[in-house]
Amino acid sequence: MTIEFILPDIGEGIVECELLEWLVSEGEHIEEDQPVAEVMTDKATVQIPAMHAGTVKKLHYAVGDIAKVHEPLFAMVTDDSSISADSVESEDATANLTSTDDNPQNTASENSGSENSNVGETRASSSTSAIEDFILPDIGEGIVECEIVKWNVQEGYSIEEDQAVVEVMTDKAVVEIPAKNAGTVHKLYHAQGDIAKVHTPLFALMVERSGTNLSGSEISGSENSGSVPSESKLSAPEVAKEQQANSVSSNKASTKSKAAARLENEAKWKDGEFEPPIAIPGRVLASPAVRRIAREQDLDLSEVSGSGKKGRILKTDVLELAKASQDAVSENTRSHASNTYELKSGTSSQQVTSANSNNNQATGGTRVEKVRGIQSAMAKQMAASVYTIPHFTVSDEVVMDNLIALRKNLKPEFEKKNVKLSFMPFFVKAMSLALTEFPVINSQLNDEGSEQTYFEDHNIGFAVDSKIGLLVPNIKGVQRLSLFDIAVQMQDIIEQARAGRVSGEHLKGGTISISNIGAIGGITATPVINKPEAAIVALGKTQKLPRFDDNDNVTAQNIMAVNWSGDHRIIDGATMVRFNNLWMSYLTSPEKMLMHLK
Repeated sequence: MTIEFILPDIGEGIVECELLEWLVSEGEHIEEDQPVAEVMTDKATVQIPAMHAGTVKKLHYAVGDIAKVHEPLFAMVTDDSSISADSVESEDATANLTSTDDNPQNTASENSGSENSNVGETRASSSTSAIEDFILPDIGEGIVECEIVKWNVQEGYSIEEDQAVVEVMTDKAVVEIPAKNAGTVHKLYHAQGDIAKVHTPLFALMVERSGTNLSGSEISGSENSGSVPSESKLSAPEVAKEQQANSVSSNKASTKSKAAARLENEAKWKDGEFEPPIAIPGRVLASPAVRRIAREQDLDLSEVSGSGKKGRILKTDVLELAKASQDAVSENTRSHASNTYELKSGTSSQQVTSANSNNNQATGGTRVEKVRGIQSAMAKQMAASVYTIPHFTVSDEVVMDNLIALRKNLKPEFEKKNVKLSFMPFFVKAMSLALTEFPVINSQLNDEGSEQTYFEDHNIGFAVDSKIGLLVPNIKGVQRLSLFDIAVQMQDIIEQARAGRVSGEHLKGGTISISNIGAIGGITATPVINKPEAAIVALGKTQKLPRFDDNDNVTAQNIMAVNWSGDHRIIDGATMVRFNNLWMSYLTSPEKMLMHLK
């Protein structure tokens, strides 16, 4: 049966890819899961495996062409025998039974000969070891790669099922990857600091498997206790039974031969030593990440000799060439300085001093570091926010005296329950109460600017300076939580974030954010909106400053600066000021929040 192989999804947002190389040719027989083609997207180079065994009929693309996802890649004729093996086996058994009824003596003679020829077969081991690759699973929506932070095991270690094997860092959080099976670690495919791709092998595990495999002749031999029955002692049903057993043995032998061929192919494709380097006129074989490094180092990839499979240029190839170029430049600089000194050795000491001073000047050297993980995600998020959202700012001052006194009174009660009470739970609860009156602040505009979504839940985020970078987790449904509930959740989330283990659930779905820069020491700031949210506030440090009271007397007051940024597409200045006034009123007179207790 001829079928079309449809190019499957090869990454989120990927709609096309470049065909680097066909690993098969028209008319070639392939096995299930055998790599058929190698394609390159704008993220990685991927091998496409066959879904069925069969013969390649037609290749729809040439090397260098652009193939579309969800469109035919090649045509193949599937192995019909593998698809209908069960039906063929049952038909053979029926035919053998009919033949046995017609001539039982001939059938018995054939069976006895078959049994004698297979007496030497041996029983498979009841317990075998197998090496399995652990495939890195999906670790978050849209995550295609991660950085290896720390291996918790080493090669040769025995591990249990669900044991944490490695810590990896994505652009959202640090995640522990557990083992799916118990066994012995055979090989770690990545070193600490390497980038691992999702859906690719992370490590190899040797697992123990139990079970006994019997061939058809063994089944027949065990039934007859090693002796060959005489033709006269075999009845028609017994002959049919033996013929069916022989059929099973034949099918299993065919399966074993196909498996052996498949293993041979896999060994070939895995090493790539039988395949020549790919040569595409005007193109070089390198991943997008390697191309970016080459641009940063001002290197021509056509001059780089690739050491990877099929001549692929690896990151190490580019870095080694860049280092060699820098060493050559440094050597030329030192040689030039030495020659200059020798030419001027007879000059005055003032000139020598001047030359030494010049040598001590900056050399203009640079250091390039890869932007990864949280830092990379923050860079993309902030750039997208500034380029797509028209920001406007509103600033004001909050008198904190009453709130300071209230927190001082409540703090011991919270400590009795092992909960720390900071000012943040007050800020969060007051903001939720204000959002109830101004739902537009809790809304979001889509990228096309055609739809505005209003959220009933107040999912309020707060910035945390964690060990892996800036995180903005959020507390869900603040409108339903008490001050104590908010303090408990905030304490747990902050502890997780500072350890780099905050749950992904806390990092998505936020509707508005608070950045408490005052905890470090800042006074004013212009915060960048956490897209797709519509507003964010930055809180400065509290200062004791002189202010006039209602009687024009100068008094010392605790003042905190607040700085709002809003999405001017859906929030106007007057709305933001009224919202801020209501929010600040709950902070200057916190007893007003008692009105909304339920």
